[in-house]
Amino acid sequence: MSLLPYGLARRFLFGLDPETAHDLTISGLARLQDSPARCLWREARVDDPVTVAGLRFPNRIGLAAGLDKNGRCIDALGAMGFGAIEVGTVTPKPQPGNPKPRMFRLPEAGALINRMGFNNEGLAAFVANVQRAKRFRAGGGILGLNIGKNAATPIENAVDDYLIGLDGVYPHADYVAVNISSPNTKNLRALQSDEALDALLGAIAARRDQLAAAQHKRVPVFLKIAPDLDAAQVEVIAATLRRHGLDGVIATNTTIARDAVQGLAHADEAGGLSGRPVFEASNRVIRQLRAALGAGFPIIGVGGVMSAADARAKLDAGADLVQIYTGLIYHGPALVADAARALARR
Repeated sequence: MSLLPYGLARRFLFGLDPETAHDLTISGLARLQDSPARCLWREARVDDPVTVAGLRFPNRIGLAAGLDKNGRCIDALGAMGFGAIEVGTVTPKPQPGNPKPRMFRLPEAGALINRMGFNNEGLAAFVANVQRAKRFRAGGGILGLNIGKNAATPIENAVDDYLIGLDGVYPHADYVAVNISSPNTKNLRALQSDEALDALLGAIAARRDQLAAAQHKRVPVFLKIAPDLDAAQVEVIAATLRRHGLDGVIATNTTIARDAVQGLAHADEAGGLSGRPVFEASNRVIRQLRAALGAGFPIIGVGGVMSAADARAKLDAGADLVQIYTGLIYHGPALVADAARALARR
């Protein structure tokens, strides 16, 4: 068990502006992750190995992308007991993201709204940080690297950015996640439409085959999709994943819906809503994907996991693995172990 009760840390952090608290936490974790101070947040990792997409995950609980956009804290976050860590989203070139303020807490709903806009230091800095991380992967942890497009890149040229990203992260990733579902980059979600998705996944699959042949290893590629899709759209995405031989799907990103938070402070802020309000929408998409893809196709379930019971519900909906993010912000590292133990018992 971690030596620093998260309730104390949360009381301090929630007294700060959300992005200030985030930056302070990431900087602290990055600075202390190779020191004895990591015992302050360390949690014993639950041993519940499972093989998904040809990868052996130490347990079924992973960290969703977005918390550590630049890959600075992989070993620190791994010490919290995760079986997998996904970092990014990284874009080919550095970019500042959207204007501040751009992150908001909705504590009554156990939720966050963000419109960060893929703020990151760019691919070169990201890869350098990934290469410095040793401890988590040496202990068997799985590392996912999440790629996206620069805001300044026209949507018709988006494929170019994704191929640059894939080229850059491929040698260093256990799996690659292709993010086309953030609501905070203009027109990005248009890539989920039929023709655009077919072109993007076709190009990614072809480049992945080239990289696999050149580097003598095949890195699984997952597609991350939105919760704001109807059944017909999910069917098209499932068919396109199959057609191009992608290895899995991550369901889901944040939502633009606000039904569950109407009337709350900050509810009308633009951006993606995460946490408890996205739980049911995410599960619906997972169920639809499982029905369309059949047994055996890897699905990572993410969205609104605030408890061990929520993690079990993701598996009941059809997911193979579960990721958390907002739940970690509200409940701390103990949630990782609680959820992993619940899934091990299941």
